[in-house]
Amino acid sequence: MEIKLHSFNLELKHTFTISRESHDFQETLIVELISDGISGFGEATSNPYYNCTIDKMKRLILENETLIVSLTNEKPEVFWQELQPLFKENMFALCALDMAFNDLYARKKNKKLYEVWGFQIDKNPMTDYTIGIDSTERMVQKMKELPWPIYKIKLGTENDIEIVTELRKHTNAIFRIDANCGWSADEAIKNSYKLKELGVEFLEQPLKANDIIGAKKLFKNSALPIIADESCIVENDVEKCVGLFHGINVKLTKCGGLTPGKRMLENAKRLGLKTMVGCMTESTVGISAIAHLLPLLDYVDMDGSLLLKEDVATGIIIKKGVISYADTNGIGVTLL
Repeated sequence: MEIKLHSFNLELKHTFTISRESHDFQETLIVELISDGISGFGEATSNPYYNCTIDKMKRLILENETLIVSLTNEKPEVFWQELQPLFKENMFALCALDMAFNDLYARKKNKKLYEVWGFQIDKNPMTDYTIGIDSTERMVQKMKELPWPIYKIKLGTENDIEIVTELRKHTNAIFRIDANCGWSADEAIKNSYKLKELGVEFLEQPLKANDIIGAKKLFKNSALPIIADESCIVENDVEKCVGLFHGINVKLTKCGGLTPGKRMLENAKRLGLKTMVGCMTESTVGISAIAHLLPLLDYVDMDGSLLLKEDVATGIIIKKGVISYADTNGIGVTLL
């Protein structure tokens, strides 16, 4: 097996702002694993919040190249298990490798990845489209640019309710709110009742990840379901969310890839939690990988590639929230 690393600086259509940061470009790393003339692709973006850079990911992968290529003929579960101890401080790099290996594994079997897993795709959920924090006028303009059945709205400002009230005047779409740890428990409880009246479906991670007392209070008193994001990073976090959240949002880059992500979702369903997968601002490589987990999901946020001015790959197609798979096997991507 051969490893090729491709790095890109993806330009966004609009400045993307959440409660803790803004950016116009997103650096990303595409890992290509080649075996028997077949390529598998995986992706992980840089992320300052998690102290993850492209250079760190590249360096760690190349330092462990001998071990990685020695695992060519293993199953994805074994591949991930062998690498996890060496990559536990950089799950983003592990995600890109795991994604590429799952892609390669399925392509070698001449199947799409969801077929390898034995999934049926007839009840797949639609994806939302994210509106980042901006002036209310600009947020309305972004909605009008891309009419969509479900919007995920980033909040965490001093006038959140006013923003959603104004947005509601311009669409009948379902709203989902992501405050990115920007509220207190009392603020979230108060907001939940007003937001429910405004057609909001759920609140995603309104409190800081370490606010356990606040999470318990919010869970008991919120008018809306609460979905964990920063509070549910890796597999061991899933059970901790019971009694604190109504569901979990799995990010593949944070948990280390498709292999652990799939296990997290299956465990959450066993525990009675709602399931969701979210994305980073990433190319169609990472977004196409998410699509194969859709049969396990109640909700999905896989609009990252739609936020880009120009993509670096082809794969799944999204039209008004509906996801269509590519004809290509594996996760279905082609690097441009």
